[in-house]
Amino acid sequence: FMDSLYNKSSLKWGKTMNYRFELNVEKKEFNHFVENHEYCNLLQSYQWANVKQNWDHYHTGVYENGTLVATGLVLIKVLPMNFTMFYIPRGPIMDYKNEELLQFYFKELKKVAKKRHCLFIKFDPAILKSKSHLKEEKKDFDLDLILVNLKKCGAVHKGFTENMSDTIQPRFNMTEYKEDFNMDNFSKKGKKNIKIAKNQEVEIRIGNLELLDDFEKVMKLTEERKGISLRSKNYYKLLLDTYKENAFITLYYLSIQKSLKNTENKYEKCLMDLKNYPENSKKKKFTLEELKISLERKIKEYSISLKKYGETVCICGTLTIVYGKTSEILYAGMNDEFKRLMGPYFTWYKTMERCFDLGCETSNMGGIEGSLKGGLVDFKEIYYPCINEFIGEFDLPVNKLLFKISLKAYEKMKKRIKS
Repeated sequence: FMDSLYNKSSLKWGKTMNYRFELNVEKKEFNHFVENHEYCNLLQSYQWANVKQNWDHYHTGVYENGTLVATGLVLIKVLPMNFTMFYIPRGPIMDYKNEELLQFYFKELKKVAKKRHCLFIKFDPAILKSKSHLKEEKKDFDLDLILVNLKKCGAVHKGFTENMSDTIQPRFNMTEYKEDFNMDNFSKKGKKNIKIAKNQEVEIRIGNLELLDDFEKVMKLTEERKGISLRSKNYYKLLLDTYKENAFITLYYLSIQKSLKNTENKYEKCLMDLKNYPENSKKKKFTLEELKISLERKIKEYSISLKKYGETVCICGTLTIVYGKTSEILYAGMNDEFKRLMGPYFTWYKTMERCFDLGCETSNMGGIEGSLKGGLVDFKEIYYPCINEFIGEFDLPVNKLLFKISLKAYEKMKKRIKS
């Protein structure tokens, strides 16, 4: 029904007759615009609508004299009593300093929203408020004009929140930039842990669906360890199927058999050295005895692991999607039994290396708390990433009478909305 309102014979025009609103922009044109825009983001890719299967959607756009100048993947969630909410993740994408364009886009979108019994339109543009490396001076961007223009549209800013739970998308992200991706920039801890992980009897495999089973196993182990529920195997498959060659899994495999054999060889050498150490070298004897105990512990651990997992085991992995010149490390998991091997440090390194080899300028490592503290920050900061702080969420009332009531209801069902 709605599509028929916006077919080629009923396109909407602005007062100046320069703008035309389109409800369903063609895929190739839509992606070309998004991929080449400064606000390019995976969540505004045409294909993301296929991933969000429990939402309805529109691929909206605005043309100026026949040229596409704005896009917005609009997701539609059906609410109780046949009401809806519209959500534009990390969008819409346009020049927010162009007041006329901004006004036109949201005016036309609200017309569509009203026909869908929409209570409010939520959006969180990929506009940066600040950018800085951790523990370095923050670079703030001037958002005054953008905030004023959005307010004139009737949008209500949710504020510069700090907790990840306050918004659908995290307002703070750690992002690796290609120019910073250099071992010389990494922290001392990072270099050490990458070296430890690299020097094991390991193999890094990068692929697609053929690695899905092993990836799903480490994700399940992560869920069990943290007591949380992430995604199903079918969801990971959906991502891989949707983005095809632009999606990949990176896995870190340990050869238990080779590790056990090497450790046994080191143990035999240690016993020989202990037998032949000089009588007057007490320090060397102490060092060898400490090594003997360590090797005995490792032999025991590898022997147990060999019985449990067989000759080779997948320890950790990531799932990444490349879009335009950006990339997103969406999911990561590990087998905590092997945490001493520091596998994730090397795996994330190889993942980002792959992204930059594919032509990406950035690799988003995911959201963090605005306090810039916690385990996620401690792990990711070793790569010298930037802290990207986004402008935040906005609500644009459509049904003004029910807007405040609907926000209260939304807060109660936020977790379901995020899925």
